[in-house]
Amino acid sequence: MTNLGDLEVFVKVVASGSMSEAGRLLGLSPAVVSKRIKRLEGRLEARLFQRTTRQISLTEVGRGFHDRMISALAGLEEAEAFVSGNAADMQGLIRITAPTSFGRMHIAPHLPRFLAEHSKISVELILTDQFIDLVADGYDLAIRIGELTDSSLVARRLAPVRRILCAAPNYLEARGIPTSIEHLDQHSCLPAHNSDPWRLVGPHGALTFRPEGRILTNSSEVVREAVLGGFGIALRSTWDIGEELRDGRLVQVLPDYEGSRNLALSAVYPSRKFLPSKIRGFIDYLVSVYGATPYWER
Repeated sequence: MTNLGDLEVFVKVVASGSMSEAGRLLGLSPAVVSKRIKRLEGRLEARLFQRTTRQISLTEVGRGFHDRMISALAGLEEAEAFVSGNAADMQGLIRITAPTSFGRMHIAPHLPRFLAEHSKISVELILTDQFIDLVADGYDLAIRIGELTDSSLVARRLAPVRRILCAAPNYLEARGIPTSIEHLDQHSCLPAHNSDPWRLVGPHGALTFRPEGRILTNSSEVVREAVLGGFGIALRSTWDIGEELRDGRLVQVLPDYEGSRNLALSAVYPSRKFLPSKIRGFIDYLVSVYGATPYWER
C-alpha cells in the first residue's frame, strides 16, 4: 500500500510547481521530497513527472493520478475532521486574501462581529491587488472581483458587481453633462491601470471606449480620489462609491451605460469535495452581511 505521506508530498509538488517549494511548504528538504516522489513512482511503477534542469511537469499518467488523488485526500481530511469533532465545531485559523480597497471597506469592518460569534476562530486577512495562488501560498479563501476562469478552483457568488460612469457635481457644472458616449471624447476621463479600455454595455449591446485624461496610474485609489476631487469622469464599482452617490458627492452620468455585466464578487477556495466548517461558516457570514441586494446598492 502506498505511503499517505508520499501522496501528500506529490499533491504539494503539483500545486507549488517545484520540489524545492513543496519542501519549503512541508518543512522538508528538496532531497527528501525528491526521494519521496521516486519512492512513489517506484511503488506505482509509473513516471509521474517529466524532469528537466529548470522545471518539472506532470506526465499524462501523473495528471490522471493527481486528479484522482485530490478527491481521495479530501475524503481523508473530512473523515479525520468527523472523528476529531472539527466538522461541527468551527475553530482554528482562516487565511484569507482580498483586493485592497474592497477588503478595507467591506471585509475588515465586519470581522469583529464574526470573531465575537466564533471565539475559537482567528483570521489572517492579507489585502493585495496581485494575483495569489491559493494552494501554493497556503490560503484557505480568496475574495475576488471579476470573471472567474480558473476551473481548478471552486467559487461561490457573493454579490453582483455594478460599475457605473460617475463624476463630481462641480466637474459637470464646469464642463457640462455628456449625453452620449461620443461626448466623452470632449471630457477629461480617468482611466485606471494605465489606460485600460472601458468595456461597457449600452442600449445597443457591448462596446469598448478608450478613456483619455491627464492622470495615468495603476492605482484604483488614485482614480477614486481624482473623481471625488472633480477632475473628471470615471468608471467605478458601486461598492466603492455607494456612500458618495447617496450623499451627492458623486452623480451617475450616462445611466444607460454600465460596465460589463459578467463581473461578480466571489469567494474562491481550492477545489475539494468537503469544505471545512470554518470556511463555509465565514462564507455564509459574508453572504448574510451583503444580502441579495448588497447594502452599498440600497
